Amino acid sequence: MESMEIAEKLQDHFSEEVLDICDFHGQVGVVVKRERIVDILRWLRDSPEIKMDHFMDLCGVDNKKRQGKNLLRLEVVYNLYSIPLRHSIRIRAQVPENDASIDTSTDLWCGASWHERECYDLMGISFNDHPNMRRVLLPDDWSGHPLRKEYPLKGREEWSGLEKLKHKVVKLQEFGLSDGTLRTKAERSQTKGNEKS
Repeated sequence: MESMEIAEKLQDHFSEEVLDICDFHGQVGVVVKRERIVDILRWLRDSPEIKMDHFMDLCGVDNKKRQGKNLLRLEVVYNLYSIPLRHSIRIRAQVPENDASIDTSTDLWCGASWHERECYDLMGISFNDHPNMRRVLLPDDWSGHPLRKEYPLKGREEWSGLEKLKHKVVKLQEFGLSDGTLRTKAERSQTKGNEKS
């Protein structure tokens, strides 16, 4: 089934939730409200003629420079694929900036857990009822969300834990881990011998 046909079936079934269907260079995206996102995803997964059984990925998008009638500042994009039927669809759930949250899809696909945590970490969109909603890439004490448009390219300031991390690196060098590889005891002795001469 073609992506546009899937999008039209979705619009027929969830007419109140579908805000727009976009076709950009042959890639179809369905813009939806966030309130029934789990119902929409479950329907796409469980409908025999659509059968989106593979959760490919999820990401957050900051539409700060292209907000419009059906496009809020933030959105969560779900890329789904049907392995047996070999078709795909992109769902774009709109998330308001003043309440940057959406329901989790981990009950449908356990593989969504890491992606949702990454989206929370980098975009600041939280996922309601997620089993482990915390940062996954950045340190717990990091301030801000680096993929938001207003976040400076070079960051705001040095991370507060940087000096502590540098100290740990120096300690690890004692065990031969300075270049990212574990060296043998003989290699470490050789290095120490060269440093003394």
